[in-house]
Amino acid sequence: MLIIRTRALVIGLFCLAAFVTPGIGQSKTPPVKTDHPRDTMETFMGAMKNYRKGREAGDKKLIRRIDDAVRCLNLEETPRILRQEKGREAAIFLKEYIDRRIVVDLSKVPEATDPKTGQPMIRWRLKNTDVEIKLIEEGDRKGEFLFSKDTTYRAKENYERYKYEPYLEGTDSGAMYKPPWIEANVPEWARKKYIFFPNWQWMGLFIAILFGLIIKTVTTHFLHVVKRVAEKSRTEWDHRVLFAVERPVGLVACSIFWLFSIHALQFDGTPLIILTVAVQVVLSIGVIWTIYGLADVLSAYLMRLAAYTESTLDDHLVPLIRKALKIFVVLFGVLVMFQNLGVDVMAVLAGLGLGGLAFALAAKDMCANFFGSIMILLDRPFSIGDWVVVGSEEGTVEEIGFRSTRIRTFYNSLVTIPNAALANASIDNMGAREYRRIKAFFGLTYDTPPEKMEAFLEGVKNIVEANPYTRKDYYHVVFNSYADSCLEVMLYCFLKVPDWATELVERQHIYLEVLRLAKDIGVDFAFPTQSVHIETFPEKETVRKPHDIDVDALSSAAGDYGPRGSKSNPGGQGIFMAPYKISHGASEDEAS
Repeated sequence: MLIIRTRALVIGLFCLAAFVTPGIGQSKTPPVKTDHPRDTMETFMGAMKNYRKGREAGDKKLIRRIDDAVRCLNLEETPRILRQEKGREAAIFLKEYIDRRIVVDLSKVPEATDPKTGQPMIRWRLKNTDVEIKLIEEGDRKGEFLFSKDTTYRAKENYERYKYEPYLEGTDSGAMYKPPWIEANVPEWARKKYIFFPNWQWMGLFIAILFGLIIKTVTTHFLHVVKRVAEKSRTEWDHRVLFAVERPVGLVACSIFWLFSIHALQFDGTPLIILTVAVQVVLSIGVIWTIYGLADVLSAYLMRLAAYTESTLDDHLVPLIRKALKIFVVLFGVLVMFQNLGVDVMAVLAGLGLGGLAFALAAKDMCANFFGSIMILLDRPFSIGDWVVVGSEEGTVEEIGFRSTRIRTFYNSLVTIPNAALANASIDNMGAREYRRIKAFFGLTYDTPPEKMEAFLEGVKNIVEANPYTRKDYYHVVFNSYADSCLEVMLYCFLKVPDWATELVERQHIYLEVLRLAKDIGVDFAFPTQSVHIETFPEKETVRKPHDIDVDALSSAAGDYGPRGSKSNPGGQGIFMAPYKISHGASEDEAS
């Protein structure tokens, strides 16, 4: 058993070394070298030889060696969107052409200097061919030797000229190129050109567009049927996902079909560029649209999770995440689209760095608003739905965004306040109040007897005590003042309610109770009135009251209300008890 384990350990270590160490247990891919003509030719011929072997054996790794051959070609004038594909095509045609014209002897290909003059090499031509290798003197590949632009662009033309000649003995017999089936089997009339293209390409383009639209319709209809089935399931999320991708997936499907059709129809040159760019744009829009819809579904799911938590922070974060996710999807999708179209996105972004300072100055307000929104999320001075007062603006918070916060005023207008201003403003959060104050004045008529006044005060106090939303430990009901036209009673109390709507309803309940109390006791509310006393009338004697006043009686009456007086009752008639004298939470015996 020990011997078996030892052998297994040795084999495992050998396999690990073979995996980690290059050259053990795996083939090593030759590097791409273009330092001089011989390096370039050796790299190209070796890569194309491996490509042919890969085609014969079905080895994908060897087939990908054609990309090393493409790196030996000068494709700087080829649009980036077509560079890889056109490079592979040119490499195959070039290999087919060379193997029909000459057996390449790499030892005779010069290196850095011309063997005849001894001068540094600038260009070199392959004997009996139009194949030329030139030094690149500018650009990203400056200093490399590549097959010239003319050699690259005329590779197909040279192949067409010599394609009926046999391969030379000692060559690799080309790159296993076979003409497309449609090109070899279309009738003669279909090969005739009509407005730049052969008739068969026009027909193929029409059929491709028609079939693409059919694929789009079938895909959309299929997803619609699946969505109808998903509506009957217990969960709603599969239905939401299908609803989000129902339309864009059909666009993606037809765009992929069109992309393959363009290459199958053998378009070339400017038409190929135009058609490829158009289809790539449509495909990118479809993909961005699909992911954009899925971002909505994800946001709805996060909002659903946030509804189950007690914290309000996630309620604020989810809308911001939703916006950020959508912006990211669009921006990233557009960048990928331009990258696929051949635009060097990194170079463009690097170029934007040159104007970074100017951009920062121009976007300082945007940055200030962004950091203002971060401070609002961290400090949480208010939440969505709170009643706030910010300066001269008052209303309910409706949305907190990256740049601004929206407040719905009580006039139903929408006020947008930059977050930078909110971060530096004094915010009165009326929605964060634990208690809502009621300060009301009830004016009773001057003919109200003291006993009824005291009974009215006791009744109002009991109304406050009976209401389930009032604060019982702190409130006041007092005969406040002798006003100009009434005896003024003040009610000062607090409501513990969750929102303004409940506050209005409970305030109404208290006022209605006070109104019924006044009716039952028999007291009247005073109207603002004035009494005008006229002492004289024209042609009549002045009416004057007699001045016979019993000073002793008045003094005795006033003294009756003093300390230990017969009418002195500073605690009232015993009808009303002040609220602060009530011990809340005490037993009935203590309260009595």
